Amino acid sequence: MPRLENIVLWMAAAIILCQARPNVKLNSLSSSGLRSDCAANVMRLSLDKALAVGNQLEVEAINGTKHILLTPSMAAQCGYSMESDPWGDTRIYTSLMGCFVDNKDDATFNVGLRLQMYGENPSDLVSHDVSQTCSYTRWASREILCDRNYMEVSHHMANLDAEAKGQTRDAKDEKLNAKLEASGASQGIWKMTFHTPEPVAMVLQEAEQAGYAAKTTSSRLVMRSPYHTAETYSEDVAGVPMEVFRVSAYYMAPQGLNVVNLAAACPKGGVLFTEDMISWHVPRRVTPLLDGRITVSEMHMGINGQRLDRSQMAARGYTLSTTDFHIVVEIPVGSPDGYYKSHAPDYQYHITYFVEPMLEDDTVPETRVFSVLLGTFLHDVELRNITFSTGVLTVEESNAKGFTVQEHSLANGSKSFSLQVPFDADVVLKHNPERLVTSYFLPLIFGLIVLPEETPFALPVDLQASLQDVVLPIMAGTCDQNQFHISVKFGSHGSNFKAIVGPRELTAEMAADYNFYENGTHLSLILPYTAKDAVFELLTAESVKSRIDLLLLDRANDWVLADLYLACSFPLKATECHPNGTMTAVAVKVESTRNLKPSQLTLKDQSCTPQFSDDRFAYFSFSVDTCGTTRTFFDNYMMYENEIRLSYNNAKAAANTSPVDPDYRQTISCFYVVNETQTVAFSAKPRTYEPAAEIGTGQLMVQMRLSQDPSYELFYQAEDYPVVKYLQQPLYFEVELMHSTDPHLELIAENCWATLYEDRTSLPSWDIIVDSCENRNDSYATIFHPVVSDSRVVVPSHIKRFSVKMFTFTKDDEVLKDQIYIHCDAVICDTSSQADGSCRGQCVHPPGQSYSRPAGVKKERRSTDSTRQRQISSGAIILSNL
Repeated sequence: MPRLENIVLWMAAAIILCQARPNVKLNSLSSSGLRSDCAANVMRLSLDKALAVGNQLEVEAINGTKHILLTPSMAAQCGYSMESDPWGDTRIYTSLMGCFVDNKDDATFNVGLRLQMYGENPSDLVSHDVSQTCSYTRWASREILCDRNYMEVSHHMANLDAEAKGQTRDAKDEKLNAKLEASGASQGIWKMTFHTPEPVAMVLQEAEQAGYAAKTTSSRLVMRSPYHTAETYSEDVAGVPMEVFRVSAYYMAPQGLNVVNLAAACPKGGVLFTEDMISWHVPRRVTPLLDGRITVSEMHMGINGQRLDRSQMAARGYTLSTTDFHIVVEIPVGSPDGYYKSHAPDYQYHITYFVEPMLEDDTVPETRVFSVLLGTFLHDVELRNITFSTGVLTVEESNAKGFTVQEHSLANGSKSFSLQVPFDADVVLKHNPERLVTSYFLPLIFGLIVLPEETPFALPVDLQASLQDVVLPIMAGTCDQNQFHISVKFGSHGSNFKAIVGPRELTAEMAADYNFYENGTHLSLILPYTAKDAVFELLTAESVKSRIDLLLLDRANDWVLADLYLACSFPLKATECHPNGTMTAVAVKVESTRNLKPSQLTLKDQSCTPQFSDDRFAYFSFSVDTCGTTRTFFDNYMMYENEIRLSYNNAKAAANTSPVDPDYRQTISCFYVVNETQTVAFSAKPRTYEPAAEIGTGQLMVQMRLSQDPSYELFYQAEDYPVVKYLQQPLYFEVELMHSTDPHLELIAENCWATLYEDRTSLPSWDIIVDSCENRNDSYATIFHPVVSDSRVVVPSHIKRFSVKMFTFTKDDEVLKDQIYIHCDAVICDTSSQADGSCRGQCVHPPGQSYSRPAGVKKERRSTDSTRQRQISSGAIILSNL
């Protein structure tokens, strides 16, 4: 989980101080033109222009008895920087964590510098030794210094001795530590991994050779990098370009090897200007440095490293403000802290203005109080009233309302006024720019007068602060046997949200149906699992899985404040079996078949439709010997099985169902025990008349299929056509009477022929079967195959099988290699009726008689009842000789 840290960010052009006020100590050496002072974690040395003008300056760091010349690369690596104006005024800054600073327990720092000034004559050498002792103890856990030529980050290390106390090392750790010590991990640092953002690993010596500095002190680990190195990179933060330096340092500690992740980010821009004003924008949240929430406890502004108080800022016309994303410093052009300089580019005269600000902010939004200081003013100014968004209040009325208005007298006789207003006061305006963030606004107008004339004047002030303080509502849900139970605990916005139940916004009518209850802090809903806004996910034999979705949306922006997807299984018998041989079944429209209309569902027999249906359910009730129900016997029980499905042969169903919806198929089964013995009493009465069957009409269906092989077990389906067959392969056809178990009916394949086109009457054509017999004039005669009973064939007389060789089809004495269609006329006859002359059987003519017709002659139908004759055709078959 991200950990909140105290971070101090120092900038050469701006200092953002987030923990402690700097301890400033001045050491005046005005007699020599030098002055040194301490400002928090840097030492500053100022040189008067009288010393530097006309001289060449070299700076050496004093490290005990050694003097190290600070070249530009050495200065950037070791924490030294220098800047000067065109007139020779020079300032030298030294980081207290610099390479050559005498550090006493990270509390006292002795800085030594030698300044060498050479005149035109090399013998004219003037040398100054400067020493300064600085105290700085209120370190933040992480401090970042952005200087002119380098970035520095230091990280507090825990008391490693205390952590290691009482711990023992195993042999493996001892070997690893010995190996690391042998590798030269001086000062406790073994190696570093730079993130550019791609990882680049270096041992300490390689990093120092590359220009970086790294060391450990008594309590801190320090890393330093010059700008624009191979391991730094640029990143845009809130529109401000920043240079980023990220590294993971591995260092030795008493308990073993540790790793610390360090990062520094320094601005390279953010300055805007007009003819009258310079604006400097610094990101309020420097994202490359942060891995969690931050608290800005102090923020101040200064010039040249020297902090300014509010009265000094007001006297110079400086402003310090914040926006949602930036801290903004505004400095008027012509400020006494800057300077003008003439330039003549392209022989044109120009003037530039230079100023070096620094920044500190004293806002703590987490306290949820606006605090503003107004001043300074002379003693003859008095605060009379304050205009808030709700109206004008006197000072006394403001204090009585709970606001804190105070007058502060300063030692020089001037005064200032302060005001504190809580964020939750009614005069504070607020809105939510983000889902979790609240922005608070306090527009003010201070009404003041000048005594004794009582001359009025006003000062408008607009205050703004943002907090990530939104508490989201929390939802929970449970289920019982029939209902969903949902509870909502309100967040910081109370009940100011929209509730979306399923696809609909919760209305007063819905609330009444769903047992809505609210008590000011919570609300609850109770919904049946069959509610209109619930969806069914899954149906099993014993239960149905139902789900209810609940969303809470922000009314203004439609942000999702909370969501709940509650799914439970509820008891529901999908199929019930009754002793009288009746089956009842329930079909449910599940979420995956959104476009299904339950009223269009049927059983296997499409004439069996639901007894009841609505937009979500279909209810079937039928006898086990109807609707296409099948029966299977096992050892001691029998199973009746049917299927609820959506038939795509039904044009109405197909038209109202989306092609992307999956097939709906629900298998329903009933099991009955068959080896029980029941005693039944009955009595018989003689019949007065013999039962007779009533004459009726019905539909008999015949289909022709092409088998993949002689076993007649696998057949080509409609989607397999056109089927490609080679000339040497026979075609195996099966003609079958469908949906009949009457053993007295027999199917006769009367005439079969082939054509080149789908039209069965097209020419040319080739005879395959003529008058129920094979075409004997064909050298590749058609062969009839016997049909026997098996698991699929119940009545063999309902099926005729034959095969035909592919060489049968010739045109102009050449074997046809084209696309053909096979057509047949089938006759259904009643073998129990002697009057039915069509039931002579398949091919009852004397052998040797020819039954062929010339190609192209139209076939005549046998003179039988047309209600018993069926016309069937195959799909396209492509002939190939490959």
